[in-house]
Amino acid sequence: MLRDWLELIRVPNVFTAMADVAMGFFFVTPVAAFDASAGLTLALLIAASSLLYSGGMVLNDVCDYEEDCRDRPERPLPSGRISLIAARRFGWGLLIGGVSVAILASLLTAREGPAGMAICLAILIVGYNNILKHTALGPIILGMCRMCNVILGMMATVDRRPDAGLLVAEVVGLYIVGVSVMARREAQQGRRAILLLGVVLMVSAVGVLWWLPVWRPILVPAAHWHGFIILMAILVAWRCYRALVDPSPAVIQQTVGQSLRALVVLDAAIVAAVAGIVPGVAVLLLLVSNLILSRWFYST
Repeated sequence: MLRDWLELIRVPNVFTAMADVAMGFFFVTPVAAFDASAGLTLALLIAASSLLYSGGMVLNDVCDYEEDCRDRPERPLPSGRISLIAARRFGWGLLIGGVSVAILASLLTAREGPAGMAICLAILIVGYNNILKHTALGPIILGMCRMCNVILGMMATVDRRPDAGLLVAEVVGLYIVGVSVMARREAQQGRRAILLLGVVLMVSAVGVLWWLPVWRPILVPAAHWHGFIILMAILVAWRCYRALVDPSPAVIQQTVGQSLRALVVLDAAIVAAVAGIVPGVAVLLLLVSNLILSRWFYST
């Protein structure tokens, strides 16, 4: 029974949401200022992000029930392992829980930002699942959700988004727009032109990070950072190349999962560059949980 619920929330991908919010937190929080209070704040933000992401995944399947009955009958809702009513209640409960935890973070830090950003994120999630998912705005809304998730991590430490922080959040959003474009028809044979657009958006997002040393000081030489960005862009493009050659549902789903894991690596690299190797490795370790759980649970 527990496995069914973990499958419903796409549990491997929850760790990618954790990486985003942690990256946002460390982007604006000096490591020297990381004390017990900051650790508790980060834990609350990670919990809020995880609950909101999980709620979005559950409500996504609730809204896609008829489509899944046709294309993915083995999943928890169409197979009858979880009832539609129970899933709907669970999804809304997760969203409310995520906003509540963010409010607690706001009370702890005496800043309105976490609560406000969590409410904004919940509105985007509901709007995407119920109205905008099957429109041209669908991938853009998902990108905005990830962007807000990064900003959620920043809002507990600063009163306003720093310009460099907003740029980094927008990069993550653009990357997820590309992933979402690729994933839109994952249950059917993909169109190469659409898949290519997704690849271009992802590689472009990685490429924009070339200018991170211009946006704010980093702890590594600019040449080393630029080398990493070139390598990362090549790896993202190479992983997507197989989907362009063979745009079958299975290959597209595998590519989407790999692309989300690459985002964790990107988050960890940003943290290492701006905050140091220890927090960077801590974020990268989230990838281990994703990889282990991906052996038993699907990610898309």
